[in-house]
Amino acid sequence: MDMEGGGCLSSFIDQGTVESHRLFLARRTILEMLRDRGYVVAPPDLELTLSSFRSHYGQCPDLERLRISTNLVSDPSKKILVIFCGPEPVKLATVQAIFNQFGKEKLYRMIIVFQNKTTSKARDCTENFPLYKVETFQITELLINITKHALMPKHEILNEEEKQKLLKKYNVQDNQLPRMLEKDAVARYYGLGKGTVVKVTYDREITGSHETYRCIV
Repeated sequence: MDMEGGGCLSSFIDQGTVESHRLFLARRTILEMLRDRGYVVAPPDLELTLSSFRSHYGQCPDLERLRISTNLVSDPSKKILVIFCGPEPVKLATVQAIFNQFGKEKLYRMIIVFQNKTTSKARDCTENFPLYKVETFQITELLINITKHALMPKHEILNEEEKQKLLKKYNVQDNQLPRMLEKDAVARYYGLGKGTVVKVTYDREITGSHETYRCIV
């Protein structure tokens, strides 16, 4: 009986590497993030299981093969590139090597996923890259999709026309709306910039159903 019990329990234990599991979770969250931002993402990529991921990429995935390149559904000329870095500490030279390789590509945005701490000079380099917007995430921030949390309200990004109608309706300026910081986890998930207005819908038994609007600052 003990052997049978042990065999049953072993079926629930992940026999693969921690590295492959973390990269699988992070890549899946990135793909969901891109889809929610309006980029082209193939359904089979979103439906990939951990076992299929390991069969395709191995237990120690080649980070170059994990790169993602896609474009906005509404504007195919706006291309985004997602790069996964290794487990080494991220120094200025690390970021410079990425920009030397990809800096001249005609990109709309770039996302870099780090697996280790970054130096202040490396952060400054990504934040001030002049050719296009560069976003950075630590892999630990991507192991779960925060927008799927049971207590997370629904967020909808207003386009410019919807924003102007809202401001006119309530006779306010966008800086008079409740605020959401650009570095807020939800704002970062959707890649929102300053001045963007988000409709937040709460639908909970305790708080009831209500809406509010927040402006990114």
